[in-house]
Order: sequence, then structure tokens, then C-alpha cells
Amino acid sequence: MLVHCIVQRDFVYDSMKRIRVFYGWWIVSAAVMVGLYVGGVVVYGFTAIFDPLVREFGWSHARISFAASLRGAESGVLEPIAGRLVDRFGPRRLVFVGGLFVAGGLLLLSGTSSLAMFYGAYVLLAVGFSACGTTVLVSGVGNWFRARLGLATGIALCGFGLGGILLPGMVALIDHYGWRVAFDILAVGALVVILPLSLVFRHRPEQYGMQIDGLPAQSEVQGASGSGPGSVSAEPDVSVRQALRTRTFWLLAIAFTFHTGAVLTVTTHVMPYLDSIGIGRMSAGLMATGIPVLSILGRLGLGYLGDRASRTRVTILGMGAMSLGIVCFILVPSVGMAALFGFLVLFGIGYGGVTALRPALTREYFGRAHFGSIFGVVIGINAIGGIVGPPVAGWVFDTLADYTIAWVVLAVLLAVSAFFIVTARQSRQAW
Repeated sequence: MLVHCIVQRDFVYDSMKRIRVFYGWWIVSAAVMVGLYVGGVVVYGFTAIFDPLVREFGWSHARISFAASLRGAESGVLEPIAGRLVDRFGPRRLVFVGGLFVAGGLLLLSGTSSLAMFYGAYVLLAVGFSACGTTVLVSGVGNWFRARLGLATGIALCGFGLGGILLPGMVALIDHYGWRVAFDILAVGALVVILPLSLVFRHRPEQYGMQIDGLPAQSEVQGASGSGPGSVSAEPDVSVRQALRTRTFWLLAIAFTFHTGAVLTVTTHVMPYLDSIGIGRMSAGLMATGIPVLSILGRLGLGYLGDRASRTRVTILGMGAMSLGIVCFILVPSVGMAALFGFLVLFGIGYGGVTALRPALTREYFGRAHFGSIFGVVIGINAIGGIVGPPVAGWVFDTLADYTIAWVVLAVLLAVSAFFIVTARQSRQAW
């Protein structure tokens, strides 16, 4: 009853609409803050707990990495469900409940005494991440934008990139207070940050007397003849079942699965890898922070470019940059810091740009009516990359004491992803 009363209140909307800013931008701002906290703690923060767990429990890299895979597997199941729920009920309730699950998962994590308990904590975190993660946030934002969709989703997803700035703070908390107390503090933070922000979200602008992009109703009709990727033209209306029957859907889904696998594998193993080649823990933590921070440039820059040029071509550019970035990563032991900075710039910007354009490209092909459901299925399939990538890379290191083969495979898969994006565009059908 308490939760129902809280999430039904409209006082946040009533106060914000008095400020003459299109309300969609308030939703974008809330998405940034939610993504910052959830992404920083649940995704990027995973690498900070690696070494403390190895020291305390003696678990292998593969066993610890499996928690990231478990989170990915659970999210893979839940994201399609979250997509259907956000289409039906809107994002506000899901973000609120997601905040409760994130806090519960962090509390369970702080009390971990066994591998099973550790995995259980990440199941709760997976539920929380699905309820207030990418699918729900971009669906909440996407319902309010069309012509500026690439920029809006790029800004909204900057929260996950900004989450990287929490990593040095998490490392400092763990080093000063111990990892158990650190995660107790982060659990309280989840309640303080996420629950109030959930009140900002609203479902569709038409329910509040507004239109997409903040335009008057007649502007959509007048703009119906536009033709660019950001034009306010009539959108396709494709159901989930129809989308699943197209070649375009599966090519996009597979390409983004390789992208997801590369991102989660690198962000999970970046600190162990740098430690294995002689770079200190604090320095490695700063380098790990650089990936999501630099991804912000990609989210904003390539998202903006995607509204004014071909989103397909810009996505291919991002995939190519990521592949070249991993090549630089491989060369760090022999070339040194120059290669490491090349990796950070290319991989970070490419990763951010593809992340921003993934929902925009999906929306461009399949429309808004069932976007949450379709995008949820895409994210669910993409989770396979996160399930497979981190433990396989951990197994490679446990077996060979070297990450090189894992990085080579990722670089090749990203190049293949760029080809799939091209093929998806060529096989696009008229609805």
C-alpha cells in the first residue's frame, strides 16, 4: 500500500511542469542519475571487488566472473519481461521496485560468507538492474522523443557512463572500511538516490496533454514528409512477433550481443588484466574509470551525429573504433601507456556511441508502439554476450595466465558486428 501511494503521486510532475522546459528532459535527467548509481555500483563496481574476494575466500577468477554472468543471465530473462511491463505500466513503478531490489542485493552482498550467497546477491542485483536499467530507462525516454531520439537516449545513457566516476570512490571505501561495510553504505545510497528519482518518470506525453519532442500536435502532421533519421515522420508499427520474423531483427540482435559481450568482458577484467601486466591497483582503477567516462563523449557525440546522418553508418563507426581499441589493449605490454590511452579513447568512445544508438536504431526500424517489448527482447538476447564473455576470459587467464587470446577474439567479433549492421540495413523491409 505504501509503495502504491508513493508511486501514484503526481506532485513531482505538477511542480516541474511549471518550469518551462519540455518534461521529457526532466525524465532524461532522472534517467541519468538512476543510470549513474546503478551502473556505477552494479556493473562497473564489480571489478573493484575482484581482488578482495580472491584474498578472503581464495576463489578463482572464473568463479568470481560467473557472478557477472549470472547477473547477465538473470537480466536476459527479465529484460523482455521488463520491456512488456514498461509498455503497459510505464517506467515509474519499475524504477521504484528496482531500487528496492538493488538495495537488497547490496545488503546480501555485504554479508556474503559462501559462493552460493555471493551468487544469490547478484541474482537480486540482476532483478533490480532489469527493473531500473537500460530497457526501462530508454523506453521511458523514447516515449517522449523522436526527432531528437539519438541525442536524448545518448544523454540518458550517459548515466551509465558517469557511473564509472564512482569506481575510485568504491575502491577507496573498500580499502578504508573493508568491502562489507562499503556495500552496506552503497545499499543505503540506493534507497536515498533511486526511490525519489522514480517519482519523476512518466509514461507517454499524450497522457499529460503533450506531444513527442514537445511539439504541438499539428507539428507531427506538418513534419510527416521528413525523410532523415531524425525526421518527425510516420513510424512503423511492428509487433514483437512481426519483428522476430525479420532478418533485420536477428542481425541487429547478434551484432549488439557481441558488443555487450565485449563491454562486460573488458569492464569486468580490466583491473585484473592491468594488474597482471604490472600496473598498480589504484592506477588500474583510474584506467577502468576512464572507459565509462570517455564513453560519455561517444554517447553524446555519436548520438547527436546519428540524428543528423545515417544511424547505421555511425553505429558501424563505433563498432570499428571498439575493435581497434582492443587491438591497442593487446599492445599495452609491448608499447606501453600510449597504447593504453589509445585503447581508452577508441574503446570508450566507440562503446558509448553504439550504446546510445542501439535503442535509436531499434526504434527507427520497428517504431514506438511496441518499442519497450521489442527492445527488451533485444537486450535479453544481448545478455548472452555478458553471460559467456566474462567467465570465458577468466578461464583463459586461469589456464594460460594471459588474456591475449580473449582480447583477440573480442576484436574479431566486433569487426563481424559492424558487417552485421551493414547487412541489417540492406535487408530492411518496408512495413
